[in-house]
Amino acid sequence: MVRRAARRKKKIDIGAKKEFAYRGLTVEEMQGMSLDEFLDYLPARQRRSFTRGLTRGQNKLLQDVRNAAKGQVVRTHLRDMVIVPDFFGKHIAVYDGKEFVDVHVTPEMVGHYLGEFALTRKQVKHAGPGVGATRGSKYLPLK
Repeated sequence: MVRRAARRKKKIDIGAKKEFAYRGLTVEEMQGMSLDEFLDYLPARQRRSFTRGLTRGQNKLLQDVRNAAKGQVVRTHLRDMVIVPDFFGKHIAVYDGKEFVDVHVTPEMVGHYLGEFALTRKQVKHAGPGVGATRGSKYLPLK
């Protein structure tokens, strides 16, 4: 009886959230690194795009994000820009071909491309039959 009561008194913290780490680096460590140091932790495809050199537009976007005030939205068409620690906590509006999609960058997004968070295709939603439908397909049961 004593053992059961002792087991009940133990509190297990099930809802404890583990601190995010990217390849062994904490958020503070990532933000403290220079871009050249951080490149060693990126996957090969993303690292290659940085080592070959950023385009003029990508350099401008990087500077604009670094200089952006808190809460300011930076608009861009550059969907191929890799998310680096300088982007954490910033709002970036990425163009999806029709409109700008607001993306709030979190540490979990590091190493991904901006375009991954602004989808270019809408999900298909089928409605009733339209003009030109055959007589058989126009029939809708009333249930």
